[in-house]
Amino acid sequence: MKALVINGPNLNMLGIREPDIYGSDTYEKLVEICQSAADDLGLDGIEVFQSNHEGAIVDRIQEAYGTVDGIVINPAAYTHTSIAILDALKAVGIPAVEVHISAVEEREEFRQVSYAGMACFARVTGEGLQGYTHALRLLAEKLGL
Repeated sequence: MKALVINGPNLNMLGIREPDIYGSDTYEKLVEICQSAADDLGLDGIEVFQSNHEGAIVDRIQEAYGTVDGIVINPAAYTHTSIAILDALKAVGIPAVEVHISAVEEREEFRQVSYAGMACFARVTGEGLQGYTHALRLLAEKLGL
């Protein structure tokens, strides 16, 4: 099984951006956590992708068709605004898990709508960077690993 982890805008600023909400670990640490989880779960491969651009995220989802078995996605701010990302996830039909570092359900009102989540079979929030490990485990279970 091959997995793709997609991260949206500003996640490259982990460790700098609002550490009281997102913690002090860097994006590089997030990548390490994902790679370690993939190894522990016995995945054949994992790619961790980040972009601040909605179109690049849509392109990467479309490119995943036929090449990956599952997606873990943190659309970040696009969670609440991007029908394009929702449509791309629905178009490819790849099993996906939505993940958020913070407990978005406890935050501002505008964060209560998740378009991307409408195409995901599970959602993990508020577990910090370790939420990615949880999300990858849910994906692996869904795919029969």
